[in-house]
Amino acid sequence: MLKLANNKFYSGKTSALFSAEQAFQARQFHQKIEGYVPTPLVSLPALAQQLSVKAVLVKDESKRFGLNAFKVLGGSYALGRQLAKHLNVDIADIDLKTVSSKLEAPLTFATATAGNHGTGVAWAAREMGQNAVVYMPKGSAQASVDRIKGLGAECIVTDVNYDDTVRLANETAQANDWMLVQDTAWEGYEEIPTWISQGYMTMADEAIEQTAALEFGMPTHVVLQVGVGAMAGGVLGYLADKLGADTFDTIIAEPAAADCIYRSGTSAEGDMVNVSGDLNSIMAGLACGEPNPVTWPVLRDCSRYFVSVEDSVSANGMRILGNPLSDDPKIISGESGAITLGALRELHTQGLDEQVGLNAESVVLLFSTEGDTNPARYRRIVWEGEYAAS
Repeated sequence: MLKLANNKFYSGKTSALFSAEQAFQARQFHQKIEGYVPTPLVSLPALAQQLSVKAVLVKDESKRFGLNAFKVLGGSYALGRQLAKHLNVDIADIDLKTVSSKLEAPLTFATATAGNHGTGVAWAAREMGQNAVVYMPKGSAQASVDRIKGLGAECIVTDVNYDDTVRLANETAQANDWMLVQDTAWEGYEEIPTWISQGYMTMADEAIEQTAALEFGMPTHVVLQVGVGAMAGGVLGYLADKLGADTFDTIIAEPAAADCIYRSGTSAEGDMVNVSGDLNSIMAGLACGEPNPVTWPVLRDCSRYFVSVEDSVSANGMRILGNPLSDDPKIISGESGAITLGALRELHTQGLDEQVGLNAESVVLLFSTEGDTNPARYRRIVWEGEYAAS
């Protein structure tokens, strides 16, 4: 159910794109948004005891701006940076509620999404008085489509997989002179994906501030989920710069059906490796087959381990977080959010703790990046035991 590989390409080299200074700028922008509060960092002491570690800390992103997922951080920051560039002003001068008054007519932002990123772009566009067109891959959950439409965006479900949907969104945006807001990059399209990943650093900056207020010390281990690697690269880049790359070990986790980062990290030369096909996984937000070239260097240089997991591992993580031990607080975590806890538990179950350096002094930081964004499937998994371990 889980494959583990050491990262032979680790160098500890940090990136100027994803630094504590860049995170400060992104968080300043987010702090000006109405309703901004840091999401909770939850300690699970009973679970930590069962897993034989000092602490398990979970950043609960289901509380982010009422959108049930973290991705609005990247989408809103990228839209803010795009509008600042369009208006030739500093990002510090962009206010979501007033920026539309500086434009002759609303702009249209386009994106491809598995759900949460499109929700964030649609929400940010609405808050800024702009238009959004969102493309989703075949098989997308109707709940995600309805959520995006409910935010005032046009939502189009395609008949191709995620990576091909990205290409379609790009072609359509170019044909219509729309602004593409995509969280993966390719040659000639790096600036906006960089802004999106920088926006995600707000989440990490909050987490370190919150961890400092606790008695455990800084994280010794961080588990990060990846699709294209936009979030993981931004967060890991920040942590490496803020804490020092050699002060903690990072485990990168992704679904086996779309494990492009695992394959890249275990390749002969550390080159990006694409995964094709339908990429079917319950972890829709992570079902991406092509690494983000902007953030891949960070993952290659600063992570210690790569793991590829079956869907049942994430499903188990959802059940553990939703049905906690003893007095541990309950966390509602969706399929792409719970892979980190599922992977941590599976490492322990398979007796791989020592191999990744987990012990009684370990402080493990996890990011539950979404809540029950697909409520019907959440209940099937957590209530009815769908995707049980074989």
